[in-house]
Amino acid sequence: MTKIYNLSIVLSFLGLWISSMVSGKLEIIFGFILIFSFGILHGSNDILLINSITTKKEKYSFFKVLVTYLLTVLSAVIIFYFFPLVGLILFIMLSAYHFGEQHWEGKLSNISKIVKDIYYLIYGLLLLHLLFILNTDDVIEVVFSISGYTISKDLIIYSFAFNCFVFISLTTFFFLKFSSFQKTIIIELFLLLIFAIIFKVSTLIWGFTIYFVFWHSIPSLFEQVTFIYGAFNKKNVSSYCLKAIPYWLLSLIGILIVYFIFKEEKIFYAIFFSFIAAVTFPHALIINKMFINKKTQPK
Repeated sequence: MTKIYNLSIVLSFLGLWISSMVSGKLEIIFGFILIFSFGILHGSNDILLINSITTKKEKYSFFKVLVTYLLTVLSAVIIFYFFPLVGLILFIMLSAYHFGEQHWEGKLSNISKIVKDIYYLIYGLLLLHLLFILNTDDVIEVVFSISGYTISKDLIIYSFAFNCFVFISLTTFFFLKFSSFQKTIIIELFLLLIFAIIFKVSTLIWGFTIYFVFWHSIPSLFEQVTFIYGAFNKKNVSSYCLKAIPYWLLSLIGILIVYFIFKEEKIFYAIFFSFIAAVTFPHALIINKMFINKKTQPK
């Protein structure tokens, strides 16, 4: 995993360089390309993960798994359609936990599960708050296009301040209580500084892309391949990608249909984030189950 994080660091600085060299429109184009490739790919093998997680006695038919998965996605779509604000809040909370869990899995030892879960959520919310507070105008516009509600900059600022307070409190407690945490948090704080710089100089989409693809999707692909096949190598990565391609293509076709129906930029952003939210709901639950049942620890 160390090599994967080193790659993420290099790609992050590359993303920072791109931010300084291209226009905001090109950033958005590059962002969508990466999200539709690595971003969507990392969540395209959830059904394969379900089969890897369940024991032989619990094995379900492909049809039953597929129907259950699609019903979960449909439920998320219905929530977003009829209760957009509720759906948006759930999406932010679940995404925050999902990001935090992926980022901190294996880094917190001798800590109870409930405290870990809280820290995952707080860290993920901090990342999203950093992105929001450094792109407030775009965030307000996207939230309005999705939910019809106009949020104030003060709400973003106050929620960010509260989030920082809780994060600093928990981090200080871990720092004083666990010696193994002290070296880890220094590196993580440096990374937060890098994220803040990237979010500051990037558009909302490009800033989200850099974290979502380089720091979440690629490490998640590593974890998934290792969990399913027992090792991360070219053969297993190829096998993973081949099995993911049908679901990946279906996702791309779906978002392309949405694009041609809603070409107006503001509406498309709303539909895009709603689409990401719909597939995030079941994916986050499956990845959580994967970590709980993980049989092999990547080195």
